[in-house]
Amino acid sequence: MTELKTLRDKHDPWVELVNDLSDADELFKLAVEEGDVGVTDEIQEALEDLSERYEKLRFLELLSGEFDAGGAYLTIHSGAGGTEACDWVSMLLRMYSRWIERRGYKSAMLDIQEAEGGIKSVTLEVSGSYAFGFLLPETGVHRLVRISPFDSAGRRHTSFASVYCSPVVDDDIDVEIKPEDLRVDTYRSGGAGGQHVNTTDSAIRLTHLATGIVVQCQNERSQHKNRATAMKMLKSRLYQHYKEEQDKEAQSKAAEKKDISWGNQIRSYVFHPYTMVKDHRTKKETGNIDAVMDGRIDEFIEEYLRVSWQAG
Repeated sequence: MTELKTLRDKHDPWVELVNDLSDADELFKLAVEEGDVGVTDEIQEALEDLSERYEKLRFLELLSGEFDAGGAYLTIHSGAGGTEACDWVSMLLRMYSRWIERRGYKSAMLDIQEAEGGIKSVTLEVSGSYAFGFLLPETGVHRLVRISPFDSAGRRHTSFASVYCSPVVDDDIDVEIKPEDLRVDTYRSGGAGGQHVNTTDSAIRLTHLATGIVVQCQNERSQHKNRATAMKMLKSRLYQHYKEEQDKEAQSKAAEKKDISWGNQIRSYVFHPYTMVKDHRTKKETGNIDAVMDGRIDEFIEEYLRVSWQAG
């Protein structure tokens, strides 16, 4: 049923587009026959709308992966840069949250590890059509260059954070997790403060010893619910991990295989001495850094998908 819904979601908009194009064509032919120039603006508006819808549908054809149409787990980790890097994670969290809002998606915070100056690590579950397909290109190391607000001398600092995206997989996806490969730790939730902080050790951390993959969940008061969500996240990460292992090129680019530091960044965000955001994979860049930090990152995502598709 899930596969059928995905196919219908891709097929039905094309049928609607063809029908609307046919209606516009009939209106044009009728106007020509009757010499009615009064409908020129109406036809022009219809063509512009059809063209925009066509481009969006054509672009979705690039998202043909097994889980591209579904939801995603998005994790942001601080890297080299200390307090600066934790603040950078906070900035990236806001950027992606704004992007999620703009696309009409929904998100739930599954885990957050706060630190001095910001956030050490945070994981979101993003729900919406093609959330995973659009967020997957964001996987990698993101570099920030700016005058540090934490430096009394006003010096320029470089900070790093990693972004990792994995799909929300169905329960019937077969991923073997051996009990002897799993370490389970419980701890007390924190982060929001006040009534949102649990008084019991309900937060769950799962470590897959064979791969070193770690997932955490603390968004529920129930330890049982947090464990179930963490297991689902681990299953997702393991599926993505094993999939990348089968592809040497993907394995070499996987974010968790790299240091979160110099030389590994996929994108740079420069606030000083000039303003620029540049994707090092596609060479796409913009000087409007404020718009990017406000969640307008579609141009980078779409350019990466186009370049990847053209490369085969």
